[in-house]
Amino acid sequence: MKTVGIVGGIGPESTIEYYRFIIEGYRARNPDGSYPSIIINSVDLNRLIGWINAGELESFTDYLVAGVQKLADAGADFAVLAANTAHIVFDQIRGRSKIPLISIAEATYDKARASGLKRLGLLGTRFTMEAEFYPETFGRGGLRIVTPNEMERTFINEKYFGELLKNIFLPETRDQMLAIINRMKEREAIDGLILGGTELPLILRDAECDLPVFDTTRIHVERIVGELLR
Repeated sequence: MKTVGIVGGIGPESTIEYYRFIIEGYRARNPDGSYPSIIINSVDLNRLIGWINAGELESFTDYLVAGVQKLADAGADFAVLAANTAHIVFDQIRGRSKIPLISIAEATYDKARASGLKRLGLLGTRFTMEAEFYPETFGRGGLRIVTPNEMERTFINEKYFGELLKNIFLPETRDQMLAIINRMKEREAIDGLILGGTELPLILRDAECDLPVFDTTRIHVERIVGELLR
């Protein structure tokens, strides 16, 4: 059996989701009663936030590379970063890793491309919404990534760090996020929506949205389970 290594804690609630969904997905596809082999290295979110806010991406990268190395040393056959924002330095980490890494953006791109959609809205932290890893990954296949406007990005980012990462999920925050999505549909003619923050499904998963929604946590987990069973 292969072993997956998870760099978790970015944030803790979504790491719990990864663990639970991997077990559910594995047992659904391998109904012999066995469980997957999982190693989790929960890193310090506050340190990462401090580095990224200060623009110190070298320290940010070094810390995550060390986190992946711990997983490799513990026996992981491949690893994942259980967060979208950490993927701003995914290529650098992958280039320095001794074990393969599965990208959340690449897995989501494959799912979106198969759906036939062309213009997808992206929600996440400010770092994710303003980074190039989603536009570059999707652009390879001619898919367009659209983000909220400046005011909307500020609102989403504040709620992400002020509420979602602290396990606070308020109905009024959900309603305002849905209003942003509806405005993007009208203003930007998006034909799909990417929940590009692994905490976003915790507040939006059961919300009514008149668009195809790509839950990046679920998509990433599906790719992980496939690799475990390959």
